Amino acid sequence: MKITDVAAVSVDLPERRPTTSARRASWNHTAPRGLPLNKYDEFPPGLPRATPGFVGDAVWVKVTVENGTWGLGRCSFGRPVAALVDDHLGPLMLGQDCFATEKLNDMMWQSSRRHGTAGLSAVAQTGVDLALWDLKGKLLQQPVWRLLGGPARDRIPCYVTGDDLDWALELGFTSFKITNPVHYRQGRKGLDIIEQKIAAARAEIGPDYDLMYNPVMSFDVEFTVRLAERVRSYDLRWIEEPVGPEDIDSLLAIKRAVPWLTLATGEDHHTRHSFARLINHRCVDIVQPDLQWCGGLTEALKIYALAETASVKVMPHGAMNTPYGQHFVYALPECDLGEFHLSSPVGVPLEEVVPIPGMAVPRDGYIVPSDAPGFGIEIPEAALVPWTPTKPGDAGGAGFW
Repeated sequence: MKITDVAAVSVDLPERRPTTSARRASWNHTAPRGLPLNKYDEFPPGLPRATPGFVGDAVWVKVTVENGTWGLGRCSFGRPVAALVDDHLGPLMLGQDCFATEKLNDMMWQSSRRHGTAGLSAVAQTGVDLALWDLKGKLLQQPVWRLLGGPARDRIPCYVTGDDLDWALELGFTSFKITNPVHYRQGRKGLDIIEQKIAAARAEIGPDYDLMYNPVMSFDVEFTVRLAERVRSYDLRWIEEPVGPEDIDSLLAIKRAVPWLTLATGEDHHTRHSFARLINHRCVDIVQPDLQWCGGLTEALKIYALAETASVKVMPHGAMNTPYGQHFVYALPECDLGEFHLSSPVGVPLEEVVPIPGMAVPRDGYIVPSDAPGFGIEIPEAALVPWTPTKPGDAGGAGFW
């Protein structure tokens, strides 16, 4: 089946308002966040979208074949990614066999070498590749998780990311990752803030549940080591992405300084080549590719194979907030937990705020993905329009942001 069109699109659906009143706004509207750019005084730690370089506008990708069937992928980072889809990657796909996902993935990668394969080009490639997998599932009338050889389990155990721990406990979650409000430039004061936050979280969830911490590239080696020593008694399951994706030497230094600390990273690593360096250097214990950024499902399968061979766990970033991540984790045995980013209004049932029609939501801390063809996305073709920047509040990433 030949590809006849590839286009960056936006989804134009009527706004859906929850019927249940919120008890309060989510933490995502009130809690400060530390991000790499916060090292400069012009950008003090604050709300996520107040600092440039967070996630950006959603970019959906529609791939159509000669019989009119179409698949839908989703990625991020707005206008430059949409341009890469429309002006660079899309034309490569025209006339190609839509089932040849390995060849098409490699064509996109090879064609991007001169301008860089691991940044926004990988994100654009992701949108195209996910659309191809959705299309393949629709044409074969199978859910993508079955095309991947799944299911590997009856249901996916989830951990929750966010600071509304009372709401997460009420929803039935038993593993929790809290956010980071500081940058390493805050020094001892920043360490005090973090220790107080971790102590309060541990007290709220109790001693029997997993607790994790996510700096989002806002630390350096010294700060991470000092923090690890300070909070060791709170029994963190892991600390995630303390430094930037290019800084393998710093990850190795942290590992040497605090060998008992479990390190996770990967949401900002793109393509299998970045992950191969992480895995070969043994500088992390858990890799976390983002299914909407890493290069696509085809690339994520290669990342999984590298990690599985080295006995490194794979727990994709924000996987339970997208149908793409749900199908991936459901199908593959070494994905122990799925991350669900919880930042919808407190007290509103998750079914009332699900941002992608047809996507499953957690129940009692577990998810069972849709078994509809493709990724099970229930968006009508009439709702797909030429790409434009999304409305405020759609971060384009984890879906419930």
